[in-house]
Amino acid sequence: MDWPHDPDGEEGSEGGRKYGLAILAKKLDEDEDFPLERDEFVEKHADDPIRINYKKVVSVDDIFEHVEPTEFETITDFHKGVGNAMRTGGFWDYHPVGENPEKKRA
Repeated sequence: MDWPHDPDGEEGSEGGRKYGLAILAKKLDEDEDFPLERDEFVEKHADDPIRINYKKVVSVDDIFEHVEPTEFETITDFHKGVGNAMRTGGFWDYHPVGENPEKKRA
């Protein structure tokens, strides 16, 4: 896929590789952007690349296909909703507790 910017470049990762939810959270201002409408966020960032791990990059739109809440009151609500969506969609590599013992742990 041709990304609107390099996911590892200055715009995508601020000079160093960042992954998943950390990249999504950097697109928000906790004081100014909440409450946040899911569809407005997706409309603005749908094609932005999100690095999932060292070899996989997906779009914001790919992740948000699995996000159920339509609005987030706080950044904590955003983290919870998007984190759940990333697990549901198979975009989450880190599993601290063993629902699946084959998954990586910290």
